[in-house]
Amino acid sequence: MNHNIKQKAEILRKEQIAPEIYSMTFGVELAVPAEPGQFVMVYPPDGARLLGRPLCVADASDQTLRIVFRAAGGGTSRIASCDPGDMLYLGGAFGKGYPYDSKTTGGRETVLLCGGLGAPSLLFLAKRLSEAGYGAHCTAFLGYRDSSLMHFLADDFISCGIKVVISTDDGSEGVRGNVLDAVKETGVAPGLIYACGPLPMLSAVKKYSCEKKIPAYISLEEHMACGIGVCLGCVVRTEERDPHSNVHNARICTEGPVFEASEVRI
Repeated sequence: MNHNIKQKAEILRKEQIAPEIYSMTFGVELAVPAEPGQFVMVYPPDGARLLGRPLCVADASDQTLRIVFRAAGGGTSRIASCDPGDMLYLGGAFGKGYPYDSKTTGGRETVLLCGGLGAPSLLFLAKRLSEAGYGAHCTAFLGYRDSSLMHFLADDFISCGIKVVISTDDGSEGVRGNVLDAVKETGVAPGLIYACGPLPMLSAVKKYSCEKKIPAYISLEEHMACGIGVCLGCVVRTEERDPHSNVHNARICTEGPVFEASEVRI
C-alpha cells in the first residue's frame, strides 16, 4: 500500500468479542504485507472526522487485515457501528514492528505480556513466532481488568499453539494481579520479553527487564494525528540523543511504536 494514499477496504467480518471490544476483518491487498507491531489508520465513514484512528494490526495476509479495538470515543464508535459489506478507508501499514528473526529469538524462553488492548498486536506476533517454530518456547500472559472482559483473544493465542496464562486485577479469573505478577507466580524465567499495554505496565516491564538483564521490546500506545511523523504529536523521550534532530526524542508513529525498552524514558 502506498503510505500516502488511503485505500478503500470492505469489511468482511465483524464481531463484538467483549463489552466495547470489536474485531473487524477487511478485504484489502497491501503492497507490502503488514508486520506484527505495525498499525493502520482507519478513517470513520462519515467524513466529519478527517483524521484516522491508529489501530494495531491483529493479523494480516496478502488480501485480508484484522483489527481489534475498543469503541472508546466518537471515531472508534463510528467505526464499530459499521457492518460487513460496508467500505472504509485505510492508510498504512505504518511504524516499526517487533523484531522476531532467529538472531533475536534464538532458543530463548519468550513471554508476551499483553495488558488489555495490548493483546491484538502481540497476537499477530504469536502467530508469526509459531509459524517460525518458536511456539513451544513461548507463553502469552494476558491481563484484564476483570472477568467481564471475557478473556478476549485468549482462544486466539491458544490456537497459535502457545501457552496462555490469564490474570485479572481483581482475581475474578486466573491469577490475581497484573501480567508481571503472573510471570512471577508461574515461575516462568523469560529470556526475551515482548510487551504491549498501558504505560504504567510498560514502565514496570522496563524496570523488570533492566533489573533481570532480559532483552525486552515494548510497543507504546499513543494518540496519533497524522501517523507518518509530520505532526510530532506522539513523541517519547529517549535515552540517546537523535543524531539528526540532536534531541532526546523519537516519534512513536515512525521510529516506533516498538522500541527496545532500554531505549526510552517511560
